[in-house]
Amino acid sequence: MAEEIDSPFDEAVNALRQGDKARAKDILTRLLKEDQNNATYWIWMSAAVDTAKERVYCLETALKLDPENGTAKRGLILLGALPPDENTKPFPLNRPRPWEDKILLAHERPRETGLRGNPVLRLAGVLIIGLAVVGIVIYGFMTPRGVTFRPSITYTPGPSPTFTLTPTLIGATAPPTKKSAGPTPLAVLLGVSYTPTPLYFNTPRSPLSQDMYRGAKAAYAKGDWDTYIADMKQIMQAEPNAADVPYYIGEAYRFKGECRTALEYYNDSLKVDNNFAPGYLGLARARICMDPGAGTLPLYDLALQADPNYGEVYLDRANFNLVRKDFNAALPDLDKAAQLLPNSALVQLAYAQAYLLAGDNEKALTAAQRANSIDLTLLPSYYYLGKTLIADGQYAQAIKPLETYLIYEPEDGSAYALLGQAYTKTGAYKTAADTLSKALDLDSTQRQAWVYLATCDLKLDNLVDAEYNFGKAIQYYPDSFDANIGLTETYYREGKFGSAYLQAETSKSKATNDTQLALAIYWRALSQVGRGAVGDAIKDFKTLLAMPESVMTPQMRQDAENYLKTLLTPTPTPKGGVKTPTPTRTPTPTKKP
Repeated sequence: MAEEIDSPFDEAVNALRQGDKARAKDILTRLLKEDQNNATYWIWMSAAVDTAKERVYCLETALKLDPENGTAKRGLILLGALPPDENTKPFPLNRPRPWEDKILLAHERPRETGLRGNPVLRLAGVLIIGLAVVGIVIYGFMTPRGVTFRPSITYTPGPSPTFTLTPTLIGATAPPTKKSAGPTPLAVLLGVSYTPTPLYFNTPRSPLSQDMYRGAKAAYAKGDWDTYIADMKQIMQAEPNAADVPYYIGEAYRFKGECRTALEYYNDSLKVDNNFAPGYLGLARARICMDPGAGTLPLYDLALQADPNYGEVYLDRANFNLVRKDFNAALPDLDKAAQLLPNSALVQLAYAQAYLLAGDNEKALTAAQRANSIDLTLLPSYYYLGKTLIADGQYAQAIKPLETYLIYEPEDGSAYALLGQAYTKTGAYKTAADTLSKALDLDSTQRQAWVYLATCDLKLDNLVDAEYNFGKAIQYYPDSFDANIGLTETYYREGKFGSAYLQAETSKSKATNDTQLALAIYWRALSQVGRGAVGDAIKDFKTLLAMPESVMTPQMRQDAENYLKTLLTPTPTPKGGVKTPTPTRTPTPTKKP
């Protein structure tokens, strides 16, 4: 059904929806010649221009005209033209929860949009956040698509009026919780998470339904699901043979979190047309919403029997397998989804998750970078960009995307843990300790966070705290070499040489490579010196020096040589052991749980 165009401004908006930026830019240029002080025109112009520099100019102009314009501020923050501002409200988050490594494909629940006022302004605002293309999705249904993080779930309804897009899960995670933005900046401003997908169908409404349909679209744009459902139920009575109507009613119920009712309406859509592919996909999403462990593979198969080229089904099925850590099953579906949805940030985000599971950090990083470049408003892409940069050893580069992500997802403990790891690796120990403490306040079971926090305490000479935190890490993760060797050093620095020796023995048993083995022998030798066992210390230092230089630091090797010179002199060793300089080597976690 063609959209009604009531004014040049509506025509510009419609052109952007159709991906015709040149036409939209031409119309908006004419409008701005008539009214250069219209902030809304400048915001929409930011979506029509081609470069980030032009977008920043448009948004800065809008902000000068309207200094309290939150849309312009958020856009400039995401584009890096403004520093994060705690007074600028982030995009609405109604279900914050920590998430860590799995995005549940269907634990979807919509978050209500907190935006009020003119829908045109809401739609306009989103276009600014770094994406130049609004695309064809502004008026279609898109459901949150389970990307595959673990940390948080972000399922929310997709774009607005027209209800012609098939739902697209996004940025979901185990417990429905967080939100991630979708490819059109609209997602961010409206507090929804989605990526645009091609129109699945476009059912013309009957003359009797058109007025109700307009009202339904307006309710959808506001996130007023009760009004939307009431309007669509009237349309269902007028159009009993339209399978899309009960399907969209089901979507609205799912967005409200009433997934059992949603399931009933998805079934109703299939009663109208048992070859209606979105109905089967809706059933799968509703079932996972009710039970994250539900087996929905048969429903994906039925959807693909009805439509073998339904790209969202391949993506959902891939995410289903990624939640179960089965990247081998997920990758073929992602390849197919990439063919059918070539510009989907969600597909690239799922690729990042799959490659991380496969241990291919380079490909994971490339996929995360693509997801972020396709859609600057997709918040989970910042999380995964940070995570893959860390996996690739690029700790300094991981800090900015994680900080950006946490501006809008402040309750995600796993993101704080990753950021704390990055700070630790770059030597910002005080900042790291504060960040890791926040991570553990949100989720105390994050094993690696305890290791990094204890490491920071050790670096900051907070030995009592270090001993406690390494102990907690070992409690959660007894086989962690990093935690065990860290506790060894802590005991040594506290002067508890007997405990340090015993802990060094334990650390040696946890070593998985020669570098770790050398470190365990080094600290055992130092502990032997401290407890006066000179003969055993000499043996350990000799063993250490017999190992390849590449498995130890120059300082470790120098310490061993110096101690041997001292210990092998004919001068009797004073009772109580040889005084030893404080070693400079301290552990930094290297092994992931």
